[in-house]
Amino acid sequence: MAQSGGVRRQHDTSLGQKFVFVALHLTSVLVSLWLLLGGGLELVASWFGQEVVVTDPQRGLLLLACTLLYFARHLLTLFYLLARRVAFSEVFGLGAFIAFFEIGFLVLGSGAFRQTAAPFSLIDGAALAMVLAGSFLNSWSELQRKWWKRDPANRGQCYTGGLFSYSMHINYFGDTVLFTGWALLTHSLVALSVPAFMAVSFVAFHIPALDAYLSQKYGAQFDAYAARTRKFIPFIY
Repeated sequence: MAQSGGVRRQHDTSLGQKFVFVALHLTSVLVSLWLLLGGGLELVASWFGQEVVVTDPQRGLLLLACTLLYFARHLLTLFYLLARRVAFSEVFGLGAFIAFFEIGFLVLGSGAFRQTAAPFSLIDGAALAMVLAGSFLNSWSELQRKWWKRDPANRGQCYTGGLFSYSMHINYFGDTVLFTGWALLTHSLVALSVPAFMAVSFVAFHIPALDAYLSQKYGAQFDAYAARTRKFIPFIY
């Protein structure tokens, strides 16, 4: 089995798995909508004998917009960019993780644990810019690579151009930037544990495993690329 970074690398449509993945993610989106706009947060709190008020609905709406953006990008990834096999273990594992941070970010940011709304500041502007920039880095780099690979002349070659010329794993870096910005928008330090976990996971697990796989697949071509290109953070690491 060709695996790297905990995922299978054989090409396969995996339509059944992808539709289940979409259903799980859509459920997370709908729950987020219900919690913020349908009185769900107050209702759930009442089940535990607690009284919770959404004190920061504007910030909650901004976080909900981030959720919708991420869902749209997920659809693009699943049904256009992703050509490899998707296992049900990946579907359920990532589906649970997505629900955890999407709903968690919304609850933290909408003021469930604050008495007053957190005023918007320059930090929020920078955080929103990070969400947009990270989304661009991830999706645009993947699109560049996909379009390059469609050319029969590039078959069997290692893609080293576009945004991937600045970082071997610019897509992973983009996700880290995105989630850091998203977490900052919650105005809760607890939320920053999510992008921190992701960054450590990328650097310690996914990147080494994927590099080993790509080195085996492309040989000297990949090794030369790795020798001249930053691994994760452009110009730094």
